[in-house]
Amino acid sequence: MSLKLLLQLSWRNVFRQRRRNGILVSAICLAVAGVVLLNTIMRGMQVEMINGAIENLTGHVKVLKPGYIDDPGVSKSFVLDPGWSPELPPEIVEGWASRIRVPAVVQSERETRGIQLVGVDPAREGISFFSNVAIEGETLSDADDRRILIGKALAEQLETRLGKRLVIMTQGSDGKNREAGYRIAGLYDADGTGLEKIYVFTGAQSVQNMLESNVVTEVSIRLTAQEHQPTALERLMANFTGLDVLTWQELEPQAAAFYVLGDTAIFIWFLIIMGALVFGLVNTLITAVLERTRELGMLRAVGMRPRAVVTQVVFESSVIMIVGVLVGVLLGIALYLPLADGIDLSAFAAGMEGFGVGSALLVPVLESRDIGMVVGMSLVLGILASFYPARRAVRIKPLEALRG
Repeated sequence: MSLKLLLQLSWRNVFRQRRRNGILVSAICLAVAGVVLLNTIMRGMQVEMINGAIENLTGHVKVLKPGYIDDPGVSKSFVLDPGWSPELPPEIVEGWASRIRVPAVVQSERETRGIQLVGVDPAREGISFFSNVAIEGETLSDADDRRILIGKALAEQLETRLGKRLVIMTQGSDGKNREAGYRIAGLYDADGTGLEKIYVFTGAQSVQNMLESNVVTEVSIRLTAQEHQPTALERLMANFTGLDVLTWQELEPQAAAFYVLGDTAIFIWFLIIMGALVFGLVNTLITAVLERTRELGMLRAVGMRPRAVVTQVVFESSVIMIVGVLVGVLLGIALYLPLADGIDLSAFAAGMEGFGVGSALLVPVLESRDIGMVVGMSLVLGILASFYPARRAVRIKPLEALRG
């Protein structure tokens, strides 16, 4: 029997049970659309989480003195040449910043809190969350700025306000206490991330003057894309001998683990949904084979080979799956488009912090690899689902079928 005739028979059989197959195609369509839409939300959470980790004064790659993570402080600092810049291709570097960050205590007229005092060059902090925070008052002007920028949440804890003076105390490399008075230039709001309770910013030279030491504790490099990380690592390790060159995955292991977990969750979610649909597809095909026992027996009697029977059933399964998947993908994309500008999660902001999503606006991300996975694996599952019904069809004996 020719392939063309087999395909015609299969196509006719698909439309013979329009209601039943229509329900199955609709179920596949809705399930695929749901998977596509949920994948965009999960990808959006991953992107938000990665950006949050990178912008948390980390960058894609960070240079530190060995032991700084376990014992942060000016004792784990190093000297950076004033004219230094990353010896990397400019097209892979979005920006870089050197900082001096030390644990400190801040004291107002009424309260005292432990903080991280961060000396920065504001002109270079476009790579961190520092450049994106909402500020009440004034921001820092340059590396010489002796004013401070504190979080609104910290200001509430200290029972202080804009324009007030605070005393900041820390420890120098010689073990002696250092302290200096600072005026609050501005209050920043880090969009509920909790960072505003930790970081107090001032000019880098202001901190260096207080510590009487012209050093830095870290250099962060932000890249234009994640795939440039191996190149940056290799070259920076060659430049910074005796220092640790670490990736954001090493510095933010919880965020890195969530990224991997997100990929796994997407795959498992897809298998669960499609597994249920494959079960329905198998039942539909078995029912169709049983209903067509006499017809299949006649075809076998006039010379249809078992391979042709298998081809017919596989094609029927493929048609149902292809139509359902393609329409489902288009529906999923159509549902995604109105959400492409972002989903307001302000009502769930507190809960989302635990997932590394600090922003109240979650922007879904549609990736071609997810569409490819849904289409490719759906077709594979559709073909696999047809093997058992096809085997049942092949076992039909022509004489018994005709007698029945």
